[in-house]
Amino acid sequence: MGCKIIELLIWVSSVLCFQCFARGFTPADNYLIDCGSLANSTVGGRVFMADDLASKLLSTPQRVVGNTSKSIISSAVSRLYQTARIFTGVSKYTFPISQRGRLWIRLYFSPFVYATYNMSSAKFDVSTENHVLLSSFSVGAHLVKEFSVNITTDSLAIIFTPSENSFAFINALEVVSVPDQLIPDHARTVKSSVGFQGLMWQALETVARVNMGGPMVSFKNDTLHRTWVPDQSFLIEKNLASTVSNTRAVKYVDGGSTPEIAPVSVYGSCTKMNSLGDPNSNFNVTWEFNVDPGFQHLVRFHFCDIVSTSLNQLYFNVFIDSSMVVRDLDLSAYLGNVLAAAYYMDFVTDSATMNKLRVSIGPSNLRGAYPDAILNGLEIMKLNNSDGSLTGLGTANTSGSSSKKKVGAIVGASVGVAFGLLLAGLLFMFCRKRRRVAHRRQSKTWIPFSTNGGTSHTIGSKYSEGTTASLNSNTGYHIPFLAVQEATNNFDESLVIGIGGFGKVYKGELNDGTKVAVKRGNPQSQQGLAEFQTEIEMLSQFRHRHLVSLIGYCDEKNEMILIYEYMENGTLKSHLYGSGHPSLSWKQRLEICIGAARGLHYLHTGYAKAVIHRDVKSANILLDENLMAKVADFGLSKTGPEIDQTHVSTAVKGSFGYLDPEYFRRQQLTEKSDVYSFGVVLFEVLCARPVIDPTLPREMVNLAEWAMKWQKRGQLVQIIDSNLKGKIRPDSLRKFGETAEKCLADFGVDRPSMGDVLWNLEYALQLQEAVKNSTNMIGELSPQINNFSQLDPTVSSEQFVLSSVDDLSGASMSKVFSQLVKSEGR
Repeated sequence: MGCKIIELLIWVSSVLCFQCFARGFTPADNYLIDCGSLANSTVGGRVFMADDLASKLLSTPQRVVGNTSKSIISSAVSRLYQTARIFTGVSKYTFPISQRGRLWIRLYFSPFVYATYNMSSAKFDVSTENHVLLSSFSVGAHLVKEFSVNITTDSLAIIFTPSENSFAFINALEVVSVPDQLIPDHARTVKSSVGFQGLMWQALETVARVNMGGPMVSFKNDTLHRTWVPDQSFLIEKNLASTVSNTRAVKYVDGGSTPEIAPVSVYGSCTKMNSLGDPNSNFNVTWEFNVDPGFQHLVRFHFCDIVSTSLNQLYFNVFIDSSMVVRDLDLSAYLGNVLAAAYYMDFVTDSATMNKLRVSIGPSNLRGAYPDAILNGLEIMKLNNSDGSLTGLGTANTSGSSSKKKVGAIVGASVGVAFGLLLAGLLFMFCRKRRRVAHRRQSKTWIPFSTNGGTSHTIGSKYSEGTTASLNSNTGYHIPFLAVQEATNNFDESLVIGIGGFGKVYKGELNDGTKVAVKRGNPQSQQGLAEFQTEIEMLSQFRHRHLVSLIGYCDEKNEMILIYEYMENGTLKSHLYGSGHPSLSWKQRLEICIGAARGLHYLHTGYAKAVIHRDVKSANILLDENLMAKVADFGLSKTGPEIDQTHVSTAVKGSFGYLDPEYFRRQQLTEKSDVYSFGVVLFEVLCARPVIDPTLPREMVNLAEWAMKWQKRGQLVQIIDSNLKGKIRPDSLRKFGETAEKCLADFGVDRPSMGDVLWNLEYALQLQEAVKNSTNMIGELSPQINNFSQLDPTVSSEQFVLSSVDDLSGASMSKVFSQLVKSEGR
């Protein structure tokens, strides 16, 4: 009797909690419009405003029509389908947004015939400023299209664009705020151990929302006015499944789901294996859904163990298509050993190659586990592609895009022949240089560490020139542990100058007076032997004044220690924010960016294969006593693709905020991934703020996205470091912003090479230093130097390669650059 009372109290608490949540969420923005209607309509307790009241939100309003068709069923829902607004030209609703964040956009369509308008024949696009929602859309029966977008501005425009010789229409629409916690920023991925970051910024389209094992849940019974359909029509083998309903058992607990994630009517029913008491049952219950190929999808599983009578009783596996995404799932172990606690899991799929997506549950192989599996609810949402589109047939509404493409095609055709000739010359030089490099070095294979504590070698002297001694093997860099102890006063904590993923970094001094930075590996670090080997292998071969020089290493006494030249002024990051250093001038910042670009350009082009840094960030750009920049930390570096390949397939590594999204999605690494990261650094240099700052308003959290919005508006000056206000020449800022923008292109093929970036940064420096009497000359310069075909033909390709790749003379690249861009040439 006591147990039943407790169970009843838990059920009552759950109901009260549900009612609290139902009352608790009040959308900050809640626009409901019955398009074409002359009076307000109440549907499911919500009031959709009359169209004339909403007309102030609409630009270029078109015809308002009423439906006289008798085929419309007279019901509460159908009231939204009895009128429509028709658009014969581009039109848009503009909604003021009081609270930035995620919004529902629900579009109601039900075609009928009015006068000369047969709405079944309408064809049109629907978009926002940043996303294409529908493209060449037509509809034959009434339906609702639901989208979720993240709004970072104070207004939202929904744009209707009729196709040629057609028109657009809409029966009703909603723009409603969504709770922040509904779509978290991260999710698991189907085929990779690396999670998906950035869901917060994705536009989503609802593909399916299913209540497993229960009836339809209408919008009237959902706190966020969603509709959940039964799962029977999606089941592959209905006879393999059975259903259970037990809404009283559902509990919402901290760390789990909430009624806003899914209502109790979803968690209170489930579809399960129909094992029929057979302990040897071995099959999966599978559902199949239609999806659009070429898009990633967010798959959300809703679980609540309403079938077990005790904890740790139910174990099962979960699949998306042929991939097992969860093995031996025990729901009672996730939320503090609470039975029947509501829980959900999110997964992001790879881009779909088929038009079907299957979801399955099946028995665990654990010994003694009874063959059973459950699923309470499922949501599938399509993610926008890299163009911001949810259709694959268009890009977000941006004026001038088509004309730009035409201009690009003309320019491409005109320079094609010249580029071909130049490419032939470069290939000849490339092959010759490759033979020289192959002859010069023995192998890039790591030579085993010495274990005998051999003789110490003192390496190099003029470290500011960025050169290292030419040795026949890596053992020439070995430094005894005793010498490292002496250099760091036995690793005195007062000498610690930094702490990274590999371990602590100490300031030290060798017995010849050379100042060094000593990076001592932490045995618990995630960056272990592989990174240690890579760092030595890479740096023992590099020869460039803008790469930090390796002095030596020590691998005695189970230690992993790297010794570098000491960089007096620390990291670029420390000079931008957070450490109290004096502010850098714009010229200093440009020169630092140029130096780092030279170092990366050398990595990408200085050897037979490109070397991809993979962790370009301001903390890995170090400054010497003269503020000369040198790229550091090569533990994640990787050699680039073979000459007949386009990329290297590899697990994603790098730093959050700087990571190339294309590399993250496809796990295909190219040198253009470094270019993307460097573009983030450029905005970091300009704005002097962290690349990810969760303390800022949502639209400002991610520096790259925030800065790109201002750059595309042509108002980058609004967000620059306050210390630079009024100190940057407009032309220099414009060129710098354009360069950063190109680096952050969605696709690697659209990004410039590091050589192109270097030239553009040199150009930005020239524009900044231009004096008044040279204004005319500056005005005559090419507005953008971003490929080899635009270089002065009087400068040979060999001269260019030698000056940009080796860069050992210490001569200013500004001088070389000025000779290339002046009209009289050299």
